[in-house]
Formats: sequence, structure tokens, C-alpha cells
Amino acid sequence: MKENFLGVDVCGYNYEQLSTKLIEDIENKKKSFLVAINPEKIMKAKEDPALRELLNKADYQIPDGIGVILASKLKKGSIQSRVTGIDMMLKICETAAAHGKKVFLYGAKPGVADAAKAVLEKQFPGLNIVGTLDGYEKNDQVVIDTINQHEPEILFVAKGSPAQENWIVEHMDIVTPYVFQGVGGSYDVISGNLKRAPEMYQKLGLEWFYRLMKEPWRWKRQLILPKFLVEVMKK
Repeated sequence: MKENFLGVDVCGYNYEQLSTKLIEDIENKKKSFLVAINPEKIMKAKEDPALRELLNKADYQIPDGIGVILASKLKKGSIQSRVTGIDMMLKICETAAAHGKKVFLYGAKPGVADAAKAVLEKQFPGLNIVGTLDGYEKNDQVVIDTINQHEPEILFVAKGSPAQENWIVEHMDIVTPYVFQGVGGSYDVISGNLKRAPEMYQKLGLEWFYRLMKEPWRWKRQLILPKFLVEVMKK
């Protein structure tokens, strides 16, 4: 159930389908990890074989970007809707609460994961976030030991991309969780440190436009979308 854009795989699962798959992975003791894919990442991966290999190592590449949906339509594919990184994280937390699965938050600045933990546990009653650790701990063994002593089944890693995906690939076989997701700045958004685009923009897939209005100096980055679509049509 994957489509390929300029060498990068993307899954066609929606939130419900993917959260069900992840619970099955935990029950089957299968290690798996998610990575969010958008046109900017695909264009970088087109020129960077190591990044392309890293993204394709993921078990689930979620279509986090309206450009991926447009590209799928151009190719007469079946990917119908975005699955954003932060909303997938929230869906996983909801599912973890419903199934009694333990969660650990790793990464971000000191105190941010703790603040996100408080918000998430309030939002999803019964959610068991067994521990947090900021991304500034330099001793890798301390990170490994801290995660393992809490025995989580789900680990969110907020270190920015592709650092968080590299960390996951290097560590997923030596830490206890079964499900791994790199979540970038999601803890900051959840904790209220960063404001997300209003819901109307989210539903229309126009979060990029909201960011552009707030930060007009980003306009050069937005040129990647038409370039990406042209490259897809060429293929």
C-alpha cells in the first residue's frame, strides 16, 4: 500500500488504519517506525541518496504535506488525505490510552516534554506516559538506560529531521519500544510554546500558507511545491 515519488515511498493509510496497524505491531512484538514525508523532504532525498535510503527504511511513511496528495492524484494514485506528524502522534496517544500501552517522550529542550506530557495526559484520560527525557542529554548510554528502565512500548523522538530518524534507526533494536515516531517540534506545539495554524487552514491543507502569511521570508521555501509537482509530472 505504498506509492513512490522521485524514489521516496509514501504509505496510503489513514489515521485509523495506521493506528490499528501499530497496535498489531506491538501485539506481535514487531519493531516499526514512522516518518513524515513532504515535498521538501522528497526533493532533498532526490539529491541525497543517504537521506532517501533513510526515509525508505521506515515501515510507514506518512503523507505529511498537501503536495504529496496532489502528486498522488497526478499519478492517478490512491493517497486521499494528509496524515500529519503531530496529528498522527495524537492519534497514537489516543490509541495507546484505549489499549493500555506505555509511552515515552524523548527530545526537545528541557521541560518541554514534561509540559507536553501534562497536556497529553489531560487530553487522553488513561494515557500512561511512563517517562520523559530532554534532547540535551549527551551520554547516549544514559538515554538508552532511561528509556529501557521505563519499558515503554511507544517512543516519540523530537530531535528534528533527519537527526531523529537517524537516532531511531541506530537505536530501535537496543531499546524496549516497538513503535517509534520522529515528531520534530510537536512537543512545543502540544505544550503551547508554538502556535499551530487555525483548524480551518489545517483542514484545507493550507498550513503552509498560514506560515507564509506569518513568516513571509519563507517564500523561497514554498517554491519547492511547484518544482516537486513538475518533477513528478516529468516522471
